[in-house]
Amino acid sequence: MAGIEADLITPLIHSPPSDQPELILTVDDRPGFESLSDSCTSNGDDADNILPASDNPFEFIGSGGFSVPGPTTVDPFRNDTPNIDGVYEWFKILVCVPVATIRLVLFGLCLMVGYLATKFALQGWKDKQNPMPKWRCRVMWITRICTRCILFSFGYHWIKRKGRPASRETAPIVVSNHVSYIEPIFFFYELFPTIVASESHDSLLFVGTIIRAMQVIYVNRFSPSSRKQAVNEIKRKASCDTYPRVLLFPEGTTTNGRLIISFQLGAFIPGYPIQPVVVRYPHIHFDQSWGHISLGRLMFRMFTQFHNFMEVEYLPVISPSEYKKESAVHFAERTGHAIATALNVVQTSHSYADLMLLTRASQSKQENPSSYMVEMARVESSFHLSTLEAVDFLDTFLSMNPDPSGCVKIHDFLRVLRLKPCYLSEKVNRCSGLNTHSYITKRYCGLQIFGFIDVDKSGKVTFKQFLFGSAHVMKQPLFRQACELSFAECDTDGDSYISEQELGESIGLAISDLNKDEWQLQIREVFNLFDTDKDGRISKDDFCTCLRRNPLLIALFSPSFQHKA
Repeated sequence: MAGIEADLITPLIHSPPSDQPELILTVDDRPGFESLSDSCTSNGDDADNILPASDNPFEFIGSGGFSVPGPTTVDPFRNDTPNIDGVYEWFKILVCVPVATIRLVLFGLCLMVGYLATKFALQGWKDKQNPMPKWRCRVMWITRICTRCILFSFGYHWIKRKGRPASRETAPIVVSNHVSYIEPIFFFYELFPTIVASESHDSLLFVGTIIRAMQVIYVNRFSPSSRKQAVNEIKRKASCDTYPRVLLFPEGTTTNGRLIISFQLGAFIPGYPIQPVVVRYPHIHFDQSWGHISLGRLMFRMFTQFHNFMEVEYLPVISPSEYKKESAVHFAERTGHAIATALNVVQTSHSYADLMLLTRASQSKQENPSSYMVEMARVESSFHLSTLEAVDFLDTFLSMNPDPSGCVKIHDFLRVLRLKPCYLSEKVNRCSGLNTHSYITKRYCGLQIFGFIDVDKSGKVTFKQFLFGSAHVMKQPLFRQACELSFAECDTDGDSYISEQELGESIGLAISDLNKDEWQLQIREVFNLFDTDKDGRISKDDFCTCLRRNPLLIALFSPSFQHKA
């Protein structure tokens, strides 16, 4: 190499100019995805190049991607002793079976006497908009004594109390953590309050009549108007000293008592002083919480215990801030912190909606139903997603046949969304110096949608990823407008309906990689998915309803928008 001056800039191998086509490979090596390789010529102004496309198929509606919190490791609804384990427990049950029979008779007798006394107290009382007359309240003492006997029959022979209830004038509202069906019975005896309960409780045999005597405030948790009306009733009754104090369980459901879940705001919106109450059930062999366990089994276990322990602690009254107008959210946070501190537990973002998801997953025989909880209070506040919408998304996810770990692979994902692993093909012009080059961008449509929600790129998605991804797409400010424009774009003849042919013409760019037979089959499957009422055509209601149930499918219409642009 003598005589050659070396430097760090001159290439060692010189490539002479060539008019031969270049081969450019685009490889996607993420798990679950097939590698893609294509070739094309790249010479002259009319040459085409293959460029990697954006990984986000929802950029056209303003999405910039999303993140998913890590999986939760706690289950606030798990009962630690759902089964009878150990020699001691079996021995205790055998010994207590005769006692349980006596307890069951006492329970039934007290329930019947209390029911008859309540019927007498309610007889002829029609003015339900005003407080119950005093003589009727005195008759209800019979029922209150019966409820104490019912607690005795369940094994609560004595109940440890700490602190004292504040006067009705000091704290017109009482809130408590909710662990079992025992607390409402106890508070009925102890305070005889007005309670807030689900409308479904009114139809319960015997119990419904007794609840009505408490001048109950009924609420349908899934109806915004019902919740608003319930808040107004809470405010009205809390402001009137002739009514009993108002009792609420702000968690909205029972937990296992080892943590507290998010609070509903009904008790805090009126802005009255609140007395928090903490209920504990110390135990070693038998967990008394009404978590994910049947009522019959829980009652049987209670009847067959020597004694069940219960502790009730009345905490100091918490008042709204006097110096500045305190929001209901902050008021609820302070109250939740006081209860959590007294229990020495943490408060999570789980809610009643998580119990619904857990129950639905359990009914579908999932191996680990707890993995389907997503801390719905956080989801609702972030994405404004309702409980029923989350349950619908879970039904869709369960139809994808998740594996024992609760994950779905791409072929099942595409099967349920009626998609095939085809690519989007777009032609884009780009300028380079004085020349304009035409590029073809190829995107795998179904794979790209899957890759969008597969945030950790593992080749499979969890329900939490599926829910967060779907909710993220629905939350985009242009999502609703994109649905409207997509329908208008498909309805080429202007008859307010979309035919199978019109749908094919609109989303053809999204599935252009299929042969003719596969293309027609794909169009028919997508058409049947959108045709929710099965009348052979897609109305605007059908179209928007389908996209709300399957918001990820809005990506099918992105090529139409971009082509039009």
